[in-house]
Amino acid sequence: MSEKVLLVTGGSRGIGASVCRKAAAADWKVMINYVSNANAALTLKADIERAGGVAETVQGDAGTEAGIAAIFAAVDEKFGRLDGFVNNAGVVDTYSEVADYSWARLERLFAINSIGAIFAAGAAVQRMSTARGGQGGVIVNISSMAAVIGSPGQYVDYAASKGAIDTLTVGLSKEVATQGIRVNAIRPGIIDTDIHASGGIPDRARELAHLIPMQRPGDSDEIADAVMFLLSEQASYITGAILNVSGGR
Repeated sequence: MSEKVLLVTGGSRGIGASVCRKAAAADWKVMINYVSNANAALTLKADIERAGGVAETVQGDAGTEAGIAAIFAAVDEKFGRLDGFVNNAGVVDTYSEVADYSWARLERLFAINSIGAIFAAGAAVQRMSTARGGQGGVIVNISSMAAVIGSPGQYVDYAASKGAIDTLTVGLSKEVATQGIRVNAIRPGIIDTDIHASGGIPDRARELAHLIPMQRPGDSDEIADAVMFLLSEQASYITGAILNVSGGR
């Protein structure tokens, strides 16, 4: 079993869960973060262990300073190192125009999707950076095609929060390029996961299939495959890149 350790925020469902499964199958030891659904995280852990992998779970809100501290403290305690970080935790809200947003909606969304993601990336760098005693590593941020399209009349706030992830990816990749850390991002398109249900439209992915050149939504495994490539040595000369995985949209 490899000594490589991977942390996935929001790892108990959707894209995060697919990444955890594929990483464990590729000999990564996996830390599965969740915020509220302990059963999903524990079920995933058990599935990974039945398949011969190594996984642990940690509860922590990736939209708060204390939650992120608890997540990384668990990595330190359970594994004592960090080699890969998939910055995946994210939320949407219900369809709304910008003029109708509440302050509370924006605070929640940006706390998780932007501020928390930036703070968590910094915590990962603290552990990976060769300038800080680490052994190097890889960060893969999960952005969205919404950052490019803008999602008018739907999720402009979500799109803006993911635009911050694109900028984080470019800037941080240059900042730590000489510290043994590669930083890249994936922009998923319309992916058939339960995040749409949390926004009040469970069938959104299938309903919008006609907008996609490939005429179908993607699935979480297709995003996870792209993440695994960026985590791998096959991507050893790739940093600062943002890969669209969107069926051509």
